[in-house]
Amino acid sequence: MARALVVQLAPNVWRIPLVRDFVNGFILRDDDGQVTLVDMGVKSSGPKVMAALAVIGSAPSDVTRLLLTHAHPDHAGGAAHVARETGRAFTLHHDDAAYANEGSSPPRDRSFLLGRLVDRFSRAGRDFEPVPVEHEMTDGEVLPIAGGLRVVHTPGHSPGHVSLLHEDSRLLITGDAIFNVRGLRWPVKSFCTDFRMTQRTAHLLGDLDYDVAAFTHGPELRDRPREAIRTFLARHPAD
Repeated sequence: MARALVVQLAPNVWRIPLVRDFVNGFILRDDDGQVTLVDMGVKSSGPKVMAALAVIGSAPSDVTRLLLTHAHPDHAGGAAHVARETGRAFTLHHDDAAYANEGSSPPRDRSFLLGRLVDRFSRAGRDFEPVPVEHEMTDGEVLPIAGGLRVVHTPGHSPGHVSLLHEDSRLLITGDAIFNVRGLRWPVKSFCTDFRMTQRTAHLLGDLDYDVAAFTHGPELRDRPREAIRTFLARHPAD
């Protein structure tokens, strides 16, 4: 059975499984047909993002906004390809914008051995093709996307990591603040800039109001997701 190119999460909101369910992007479409793409997966994912547009009946010319939750190669790897195909530049948080422009990841958490090794390897070369940036979003900003997409700055995984709350459909995109891979879990410690900050800021997600939680790593939660996330946070408090 062929794997779905998109999974509908709410009216005019879709998840794009870019590497099975393990790496995801998202599509939001306004009532007038304007399309926003969020996260572009790994380097090979760019064509999959464009194919997903066709599945929902949209074209590259309908894309008016491109967003990144943060500047890591499993989210920005396909970004330059999508920018070329759509003729658009990206929006991401101010604290990650320079990294996206350079095609480099923010520093990893050097309190962990693997983090030091990954950081050393990363600094030796480019992590992904540089990404054009047109807007640097800020915490609490409501982007004019599909009725309003609120920016929730959840730093730690990277300095400018954000989660996104689509209040119209009551859908939360967690980004990498929390994974849903074989259950809810923290992101890999050594891939974070500051893992303990990741734990602290993820608690913001328990205070938001939503009916669907969508993850950039793992499938969505539709059954009492806020309660599930709050239970996870209570069982795994910040160090």
